Amino acid sequence: MSRSKVAISIERETLEELDELVKSKVFPNRSQAIQEAVEEKLSRLKQTRLAEECAKLDRKAEQGMAEEGLSAEMSQWPEY
Repeated sequence: MSRSKVAISIERETLEELDELVKSKVFPNRSQAIQEAVEEKLSRLKQTRLAEECAKLDRKAEQGMAEEGLSAEMSQWPEY
């Protein structure tokens, strides 16, 4: 995957905490730490969006559609 350089502004206290993590070898460098933080945040936002969309679903209607499709298929299954 290709990488692009970006410039950011960050509060001094946050940067000091970040540097401590790099110094203690939690991350190899600032760039890696920031990249992982951004990726984690994006992943969480996607999960939140999925949960919000799922919450909009009508459970009874969804269950009815699932059972409707299942009952049609069950009649075609062989008995064991």
